[in-house]
Amino acid sequence: MKKLFFIPTLALAILACHSAGNDKKAELEKLKKQESELKSKIQALETELSANDSAPKGLAVSVISLKAEMFRNFIDVQGKVDADENVALSSEMPGTITKINVKVGDEVSVGQVLAETDARAISQQISDLQTNADLVTQIYEKQKNLWEQKIGTEVQYLQAKTNKESMSKKMAALQEQLKMTKIISPINGNVDAVDIKLGQIASPGMPSIRVINYSNLKVKADVAETYAAKIQKGADVVVRFPDMNDSIIAKVNFVSRAINLSSRTFNVEVLLDNKKQYHPNMVARLSINDYQSATPVLIVPVNVIQKDENNSFYVFVAEGNKAKKQLVNIGKQYNGKAEIISGLKEGDLLLESGYDLVNEGDLIAYKK
Repeated sequence: MKKLFFIPTLALAILACHSAGNDKKAELEKLKKQESELKSKIQALETELSANDSAPKGLAVSVISLKAEMFRNFIDVQGKVDADENVALSSEMPGTITKINVKVGDEVSVGQVLAETDARAISQQISDLQTNADLVTQIYEKQKNLWEQKIGTEVQYLQAKTNKESMSKKMAALQEQLKMTKIISPINGNVDAVDIKLGQIASPGMPSIRVINYSNLKVKADVAETYAAKIQKGADVVVRFPDMNDSIIAKVNFVSRAINLSSRTFNVEVLLDNKKQYHPNMVARLSINDYQSATPVLIVPVNVIQKDENNSFYVFVAEGNKAKKQLVNIGKQYNGKAEIISGLKEGDLLLESGYDLVNEGDLIAYKK
């Protein structure tokens, strides 16, 4: 019995040893595969590091290639939209408003009656005077006929003539008073405001109706006396309207030659077209062109220009992989840009960033 029990046990031990041997082979194959992958990664990293080691060392900078272009300088001032024909009308005689013939937005013409005040008293005087005028005129006509026939005296004729002329003058005065009871437009335009109501008492000087001619709007601005010799009629100007988020390009239409004694400024005007809805008294910003280079020049950002111990201006340019200090002469400056008179040439690589961290001859590397 003991022999029979020993035989199965021995078989199990042999099987276990065989299984363990297979697991170790599988693990060995796995490790070899991992070793191959690691070698590939190591080789790739070594190649990359070798390439980086061969690249030039230096401060990372960005550059711009200089190209000649026209340089313009502008004078920036603030102005406002104005209308030459902008009138606030009022009654010339005190009285009660009896008629309002227009409303806001109506288009009116010269001589149009916009409103009227009570004119009954004057109308009655005119009616009474007209009766007397007719009588005086008839007497004059008869006396004139008699005088032409050599009948009557010259004194009678002159007296009749004087009475007629006196009556005509009285009638004209009353007609003028009647006209003063009406509010009449002196311009062509549009009604912008009606500040009266029926039955309201109107008086001279009290604004009643405003009429504006929108067809000849302009921008007016006061410019400092310093620029009196620089701004000429016909100069280009960019007009910006902040409230409209809009701008136009126009010409200076008028430059005043008189200097305001209190503000030491002079006036400039720019005509506006009638294509957009401009509003009187709207704020406008003017950029008036007072200088333009005769030929294309090199232009660089003002911030890259530095000054050395000798008060000379200079910039840094790239020569290969090195920074080079280059002395320059600058001209006009506007809107963060400077005109280069001399010192640089077209195609030079100007250091745009990192210029404040390098010195003459330092190694540089271009940013990608």
